[in-house]
Amino acid sequence: MSSEPISASPRLPGRITSVDFFRGFTMFLLAGEATHLFSLLMRSDNAVFHFIGTQLDHHEWHGLHFWDLIQPFFMFIVGVAIPFAVANRLRKGQSQRSINLHAYKRAFLLLFLGWALYFIQADRLVFRFQNVLAQLSVTYIVAYLIRNKSFRFQIIFSLTILLLIDLAYRFFPVEGFNHPWVNYENLGAWFNNKIEGVEKASEWATLNFVSTTAHTVWGVLCGKLLMSEKTHTYKLRALAIAGVTALAAGYALDLLNITPIIKKIATSSFVLASGGWTILALAFCYWLIDVKKQFKKGSWFFIVVGMNSIFIYIFFHIGGADFIRTIIQPFVKLLFSWGGETTVRMLTSLGVWAGLWYLCYWLYKHNLFIKI
Repeated sequence: MSSEPISASPRLPGRITSVDFFRGFTMFLLAGEATHLFSLLMRSDNAVFHFIGTQLDHHEWHGLHFWDLIQPFFMFIVGVAIPFAVANRLRKGQSQRSINLHAYKRAFLLLFLGWALYFIQADRLVFRFQNVLAQLSVTYIVAYLIRNKSFRFQIIFSLTILLLIDLAYRFFPVEGFNHPWVNYENLGAWFNNKIEGVEKASEWATLNFVSTTAHTVWGVLCGKLLMSEKTHTYKLRALAIAGVTALAAGYALDLLNITPIIKKIATSSFVLASGGWTILALAFCYWLIDVKKQFKKGSWFFIVVGMNSIFIYIFFHIGGADFIRTIIQPFVKLLFSWGGETTVRMLTSLGVWAGLWYLCYWLYKHNLFIKI
């Protein structure tokens, strides 16, 4: 490819606040999980708290909780940002070759960091793709490479990979792993065992990166739509139709007993249903923040987290949340021990969550944005 600068499009829209909000909100919730607050809510005797805690945890197997949407949210919003990032680099005069090299470098770093987290936690080399960073290393580069293909091509491509992985699960011929929708007895479990060299590995399938590529590809399409000069009404209508269609398809596959919704092996029905909810969530955020101009000030609270999303994700995964806990917990015990152990734990978790947010705010305030 030529290394000559490519001119940017004549009109490039400014930042879309709802996209920044969506990313920050998703990462803020992921940070909340690291505080252990959600598990405390789930163990609560209060029915409302228990329900909220249940929704903030993954479904055990067949079904869908709110928390099962968080990873699709993040993988999707990374796709949404791709056309904006590329257009911004072109506007700065960067060559297509340098942009491509940056994309390859970013994919490699995402994979390295994803595997590094597993290595730190297991104290040995573990080659998995279950965490957000490792999966994104694949889905990001695939979505980037086909970003300029037609809308029809990208839709057909994403649906084709969903069909192929669905068929692979159904017709995998290895005895003991030929029950496609049974935990630990399917293609995903077999693949996990082989790459990890164990007899029984995680129930979370490494092969999920294949089907969840659709989330990032759909994000690119939605990003291009938001970047376009179409009217707000057209964009919202297109997002609503896409979201409802994906949602209906996913739940239909499940309700008709064709393919069950299972997050842990990312079945095609799960990807469609979660993708539908994700697109509708973006549509709602776009309508509320960018069209109706509501919640713009409130969105800033989450945007500061999204501006350093990869950093804070790694920070709380390598013990950052526990470090903040060791600082906060003694003071919470001193001041609120009269409320009982549960109160102390919940307030400590809230304090850790606030500490993680403040770290992002401090970086934001000092214009420090750690990107890859």
